[in-house]
Amino acid sequence: MKVLVTGSSGLIGSEAVRLLDRQGHAITGVDNNLRREFFGPGGDTTWVLERLKRTCERFHHEPLDIRDREGVMALFGRERFDLIIHCAAQPSHDKAREIPFIDFDVNAVGTLNLLEATRQTQPESVFIFMSTNKVYGDAPNEMPLQETPTRWDYARPEDFHGVSESCRIDQTMHSLFGASKTAADVMAQEYGRYFGMNVGVFRGGCLTGEHHSGVALHGFLSYLVKVAKAGETYQILGYKGKQVRDQIHSEDVIAAFLAFAENPRPGEVYNLGGGRSNSASILECITRLEALLDRSVATTYIENHRKGDHICYISDLRKFQNHFPKWQLNWSLDRILSRMCEQVEP
Repeated sequence: MKVLVTGSSGLIGSEAVRLLDRQGHAITGVDNNLRREFFGPGGDTTWVLERLKRTCERFHHEPLDIRDREGVMALFGRERFDLIIHCAAQPSHDKAREIPFIDFDVNAVGTLNLLEATRQTQPESVFIFMSTNKVYGDAPNEMPLQETPTRWDYARPEDFHGVSESCRIDQTMHSLFGASKTAADVMAQEYGRYFGMNVGVFRGGCLTGEHHSGVALHGFLSYLVKVAKAGETYQILGYKGKQVRDQIHSEDVIAAFLAFAENPRPGEVYNLGGGRSNSASILECITRLEALLDRSVATTYIENHRKGDHICYISDLRKFQNHFPKWQLNWSLDRILSRMCEQVEP
């Protein structure tokens, strides 16, 4: 199989490259290290690219910017791909307000460039779009919540499994990042539904793993581990540190992509996160880290939360599990944290 991975030096893209290379597939990776421009030296993914070049036998890198429509069309004109995994993005909820044109051009226009290049040259290919739970804006905050000593949680039994794909995506505050990703999300669905292409949309929760170049503005768990190991102070923003996220390891994300690729459902949308079993608040993650590191983690608290932020977000995985029953989570939160404590550099 021949595969194109955009954002191939990022967390999910690089995981896809490693796994597919081990399986014997040929991979073309597209990445121009915009993450360094977005987040400074801490977000630089050059180290990931160099490692992929050293360790992956079937990996070819293209330093292409997905905003370059002619460049994207030229790539698709000379190459044929069985599978396209589109992970390239401006990924930060907060950064987008500083760079609205870049954010929209990367997330929305770049996605359209890739979809149309696929339609014009190889419409039979499977196209997987890595979307985000930020397409729901702050609508999940309308679900009744209850406060416990360490977290916010859903108050109604019917919400136990979390946010489903039926949650509305309009009339909410998304952040500009959420809005640009929503535009791309809906466009990807349309290429599946209108053109009948094999497009799958995955709305990720907290995607994580030891290969993440986490920074304060993106990559919560990776950044928390870096700060804790360095003995620095972690800044908690609002909600008493009880805001909840469900963590999913990048390997489990790629396994879901490959399950879809084997039996694609054109235009389908799936929430993809760690589910309830991998959910934890910031306070709970800090407590687990302190146990693993055998020392306290310094924190400071700021009352103002991020605009449009989720108070409690757990991905309801039942739709994807029903469509692809062989897929399951192999990485528990404790296993994720243990691996990150071993391998993430402070």
